[in-house]
Order: sequence, then structure tokens, then C-alpha cells
Amino acid sequence: MRLLARIAATALRTATATLCAVTALALTACNPVFAQQQDTAPFARLTGPEVVNKALAATRAAKSVRITVETKSSDGTPVEAYVATDIRGECTVTLSMGAAGTMDLVRTGGTVYTQSDEAMLRAASAGRPHAEVKKLTGRWVKADHADRFTAQTLGYCDRKGFLDRLAENSGTAHKGRATAAGSTPALSLTGRAGSGTWQAVVAAEGRPHLLKLRFSTGTPLAVEFTEFDKPFTVERPAT
Repeated sequence: MRLLARIAATALRTATATLCAVTALALTACNPVFAQQQDTAPFARLTGPEVVNKALAATRAAKSVRITVETKSSDGTPVEAYVATDIRGECTVTLSMGAAGTMDLVRTGGTVYTQSDEAMLRAASAGRPHAEVKKLTGRWVKADHADRFTAQTLGYCDRKGFLDRLAENSGTAHKGRATAAGSTPALSLTGRAGSGTWQAVVAAEGRPHLLKLRFSTGTPLAVEFTEFDKPFTVERPAT
């Protein structure tokens, strides 16, 4: 009798487990909502390239954004840029180039203005008279577009340049692990770019904005995007 009882109990457990498994499969196959609840990974139903394309579209469409850039100049000097720009083309940049100095740039109403410290003015024009450098230090002036530092600084106003570089390599994207950028849930992605690699972080909550981007190929580049769609006012500097 004991043997028969044990056999019966084992059979009951097996039948119950089989029924549960079949029921779960049926719910998953017949109920898409149930299936989505079971798969909680960010962008679980999208491929890596599809996630990147969504991030590019959302970031291009943002009415405004703050951008922090870390890179190096052609001679290896560390470069940092802090940018605020909007979809109208209004833009402010603070550029720091180590010993080469700093520059502030404002673009408003289609006109560009710059303000540089003494080191930047000397680096931009080695033949400029000392008295002129002193006079211009810390003063706002209409930008000289022939100045290489002005052209470089103005380039940071264009988020398109950063996004296009990622778009060119989006087909190599592979999804990584769930992560966070500050308090924002996100997904990490990696891919190839030439002989190097790129890494990106995309918001997995709200709009799928591109939050971070890093390239190891060529000139190292790290970009962070924040404060999407937050309006800001650019005032014309007094010159």
C-alpha cells in the first residue's frame, strides 16, 4: 500500500508540473500582454540597430539638449566642451583646451560671438601684437570664422555631427546589459567603428534618447546628452 501511495503522489506531482508548463506556454502564445510581462529586458523585442535608430530619431527631434564633450585636439591636448543648443540653432559653448586656454561662444539670431582668455588669443594668432591681445582678453567680439578655434568650437553646436557618426556605424550594434544613467533606466549597446569600437547608452524609460556615446577609434571621443527639451534663453552679448 505504501508503495502504491508513493507512486500515486509522484504521478500527481508530474501531472501538475506538466499542466503548469502547458498552461504557461498557452498563455504566452495566446496572450501578447502576458508574453511582454514575462520579458522585462529594455527593448527586448528590438534588435541592436533598431534600438540605435530609435535613439537617433528621438535625439534629433529634441527641441533642446545639453551636450558635454571630452576629446583631444590634433596635437593630443585634452579638450572639454559644455554646450547648450536648440532646434532653432541657438547655442552656447564653453571650450577648454588646457594650456591653449578657454573660449566662450554664443550663436544667436544667426550671428556668432566669442570671448577668449589671453592664452587662447595667443594660441589662435601667434603674430598678434601684445597690446591687442590685452585689449581683446575677456571681451565679446563678433567671431572670426577664419580662426581655427572658433570653427572647432562652433562645430560642437551641431548635434547632427555626433549623431551622424553613430548612424554610420549603427548596423554593427549589439545590445548589452540594462544599466542606468543617473536615475534614468537605460540599455547599453556596443558596436564596431573602423578598427575600433563604440559604446552607447539609451534611455529605456520615456523617450529613447541617446544619453552617452563613446568612440575609441581615431580621436577618442566621449559625449553625454542631458536636459532634453528644457528651454533656455540665449542673450546677445554686449560687444
